[in-house]
Amino acid sequence: MAKPTPRPTPTEQPFYDACKNNELALQHCRDCSHVLFYPRTHCDQCHSENLVWQQASGQGSIASYTVVRRGVSADFEAPYIIALIDLAEGPRMMSQIVDTEPEALAVGLSVNVDFAAWSEDITLPVFRLHPALSEDSL
Repeated sequence: MAKPTPRPTPTEQPFYDACKNNELALQHCRDCSHVLFYPRTHCDQCHSENLVWQQASGQGSIASYTVVRRGVSADFEAPYIIALIDLAEGPRMMSQIVDTEPEALAVGLSVNVDFAAWSEDITLPVFRLHPALSEDSL
C-alpha cells in the first residue's frame, strides 16, 4: 500500500498552493466572518458563496491525539502521532504532530504549524509543540 495522495479539486487547490509555499491558508466568509476548514464552495454557517482565502497564524492547541504504534504499511513508519488541532482562528484540523515523544504530549498543549512534503507535488501541514514547551521538556 502506497501513501494515499490527495488530488485537489479546484475548491481545494488554493489550500495546497499555500502549503507548498509554507503557509497555512483558511477560507473566511465575507458575509458572516466565519472561518472554515476543510475547503468548501460555500460557508457552512450562513451558506454564502462569498469566501476568501487568508493566511492563518499557524497556532493552535491539541484537542485530542493518538499514537499509532503499528503503521498500516511500510510507507507509514511507526510510531507517529495523529492529532486534532484546534486552530487559533476557530476550525479544527486533523494532522500529524512531529518531532516529539508521545510522553511529552497532553490535550491543551500549544502547537505551531510546519510543513512536510507528502509527495513531489503535495505538501501538507504538520504541527510541532510550541518552542517554549519543547525547551521546557529538555
